[in-house]
Amino acid sequence: MERSPPRRPDREGRTDGLAYALWLPDRRQGPPERTRPDRAWPGVVVVHGAGSRKENHADFARLATASGWAALTFDLPGHGDSEGEMSGGAVDDVLAMVRLLAASDGVDSGRIALRGSSLGGFLSITAAALSQEVAGVIAICPAGEDHLARGVRQRRFEMRVGDPLDLEAWLLAQDVGESVERIAGRPLILMHAEGDTQIPSDHSEELYERAGEPRNLIIATGGAHTSVQHDPELQSAALRWLERRLEAER
Repeated sequence: MERSPPRRPDREGRTDGLAYALWLPDRRQGPPERTRPDRAWPGVVVVHGAGSRKENHADFARLATASGWAALTFDLPGHGDSEGEMSGGAVDDVLAMVRLLAASDGVDSGRIALRGSSLGGFLSITAAALSQEVAGVIAICPAGEDHLARGVRQRRFEMRVGDPLDLEAWLLAQDVGESVERIAGRPLILMHAEGDTQIPSDHSEELYERAGEPRNLIIATGGAHTSVQHDPELQSAALRWLERRLEAER
């Protein structure tokens, strides 16, 4: 039996040196409330972890579009096909991708969320704290500033970095717990694998305690640092929870 190849992005491109892929729902498929031509889609920008790249999250992008979300994956500076080197400026790059998705045809600019894993979770929370353009956050096994600074110092991450001392100093100047507090009023869902040995699940529990409503915490039994981000059941649950909260605020 011949299988169809995996769906490709609707558009691939580059802006300001950042390589991205845009994925849009198919209005010919799905329930009537999602396929109306006048209905704008919520959007989610996918922020990968250290040493990763956008292609590693194509599975989530396909799941998101099947759920009625527009999705944008991109390579952080110093990763994949993007230019430049990893630095504190990555937060501005994340927000630039939010604006790019918000300006896409058919997308509801008022419902753009961030979905980040590990370093991406850290950047998503940090970016949301800085800008109301971010309507909500899904943070998967989010790293803390200490976790990341230690990884940079030990050169454990496969990414292009200009001055490691500058990046480490920038990281240590951040406070992801304080950033979580500043998101209060916008939905935040934290997801973590109990078996994560790189970033203990206690970290997400601590962030949850500091977060304001609406908030949610899912600790998955067992697993590892990357297992939750590729679990379709958990990812679907996160999107459903987030969409309900965004709909309630309209």
